[in-house]
Amino acid sequence: MLDRTDDVSTPAGEWLAQFENALTTVDGPLLKSLFHPDSYWRDVLALTWNLQTINGADVISQNLRVHAGRAAPGAFRIDPARAAPRRVTRAGTETIEAIFKFETEIGRGSGVLRLIPETSDGNRLKAWTLLTALDELKGFEEALGSSRPRGQSYSRDFRGPNWLDLRKAAAEYAGHDPDVIVVGGGQAGLAIAARLKQLQLDTLIVDREPRIGDNWRKRYHALTLHNQVQVNHLPYMPFPPNWPVYIPKDKLANWFEAYVDAMELNFWTATEFTSGVYDETRGRWTVVLRLADGSTREIHPRHVVMATGVSGIPNLPDIPSLKNFTGVVLHSSEYEDGEPWNGKSAIVIGTGNSGHDIAQDLHSSGAKVTLVQRSSTLITNIEPSAQLAYAAYNEGTLEDNDLIATSMPLALAKRSHVMITEQSRKLDHELLERLARIGFKLDFGDGGTGWQFKYLTRGGGYYFNVGCSDLVANGEIKLIQFSDIESFVAGGLRMKDGEKLGADLIVLATGYKGQEYLVRKLFGEQVAQRVGPIWGFGEGQELRNMYTRTPQPGLWFIAGSLAQCRINSKYLALQIKAIEVGLLPRVARAAKTDAALV
Repeated sequence: MLDRTDDVSTPAGEWLAQFENALTTVDGPLLKSLFHPDSYWRDVLALTWNLQTINGADVISQNLRVHAGRAAPGAFRIDPARAAPRRVTRAGTETIEAIFKFETEIGRGSGVLRLIPETSDGNRLKAWTLLTALDELKGFEEALGSSRPRGQSYSRDFRGPNWLDLRKAAAEYAGHDPDVIVVGGGQAGLAIAARLKQLQLDTLIVDREPRIGDNWRKRYHALTLHNQVQVNHLPYMPFPPNWPVYIPKDKLANWFEAYVDAMELNFWTATEFTSGVYDETRGRWTVVLRLADGSTREIHPRHVVMATGVSGIPNLPDIPSLKNFTGVVLHSSEYEDGEPWNGKSAIVIGTGNSGHDIAQDLHSSGAKVTLVQRSSTLITNIEPSAQLAYAAYNEGTLEDNDLIATSMPLALAKRSHVMITEQSRKLDHELLERLARIGFKLDFGDGGTGWQFKYLTRGGGYYFNVGCSDLVANGEIKLIQFSDIESFVAGGLRMKDGEKLGADLIVLATGYKGQEYLVRKLFGEQVAQRVGPIWGFGEGQELRNMYTRTPQPGLWFIAGSLAQCRINSKYLALQIKAIEVGLLPRVARAAKTDAALV
């Protein structure tokens, strides 16, 4: 147990001083002695120029010695502008947690240190987790606060262009190319474009929808966000304090429009990115865009950021007999509203969030609904269970909470979510029992890690219950298993036991294909093979090809929730800026990686 009589800032400050001394003198034994045997170091660009996690005192000390000589880290100190050092419990372990700041030769950074006692060394406090994250590049700081642009001065040219004239000219790209093109105008695209704007990188967002925010506005009528407002801010411009806890889709879509205007982002609507070819010699892309009038425009950015979230390519399961059905078949992306289906029968295939929400919307509109389950699904009540993962965001500053979220290594994040999932199961016990009794197939994620890791590994497979599970459990929405269907017929489907189920509408709530499919479509097979898998963890401890340099120079990926995009857009933008000013090569080194030492 930790000694609760001491000022926790003292051991944290002492550890940082010893750490800096060990890095400066390249003292390997001292470095190793500062880390608990079961320890984790996550570096986000600051020392390694990578997003990587390394565990174990031996390997951590080896890697720190290698990178300290190049990065020259120093000036480690508790950050007085952040939450003070404190005792907290993370992943079930009591620890002293301290937020600190530091500098390297080329930048300034922030970090999180967690100390726990090592019983085999006289309960000496040692680092359990350490985060070192780059915040800014020296000489290339964001244009914020006292560094904000002055705009036109009092001695302005009354005959020259005003602010609006300049904005229109900048967005037209009549005589120049952007440095960066961002494909997709949802939260991912807006977040990275806003970050790049503050780093003075000319960035153009293109989106195939006719209006900013349509990627949310055009979703089904009843949609609201499933997590709470305090988690979901975009960079630099938080939501107003009077906003509802759960943001309606149209309200968010309208905010996206306001955000683009307020942040002065260049955005072309009704514009489709059709292809991209990279010139290795020039370090530029040849990108073809199809504009609203059907014409094409060729531009030559140095960087392409794919911010499409899901690929946008519907995942349509191979159901041979579905062609027999003579009613209406829609993918969930095409579904808008249940009112036209009042008094009719509908079948919804898929039991994730979209499947349940669409089934509930149809039921509320007076349709007779059957929900078809294809595979086991995680169910959790939206309150309080689904919000347990965000409990930290109910207190403290957004900046601190984002850094703390960044600091959790994968293994400990999984451990935390196993505990959260167990708590959720207890809170939701009655509902889960009722669902199990009617044959609903439940699961709780790989290794019991819950919905968060289902999202991070497969992008779905769970439902935040806002009432549909109760309707299913009560029999108001019928449940059948896909495995019990013999075939689809003209008027609906036939079960293996001979029962026929009539339908006017079938909705395929079956998700989307991975981004690899979109990469192959837009950039070709060679680029898709070079990049490899996108999203999920594979054998590593970081999301694959997300927020970092990929094997294809000039091609980047950003996706995820509003919080993920807010946090990681900062680090992606810093890498692009570093490449642009010559601090970082276009391609990550392909030699043996530090992770190979683990």
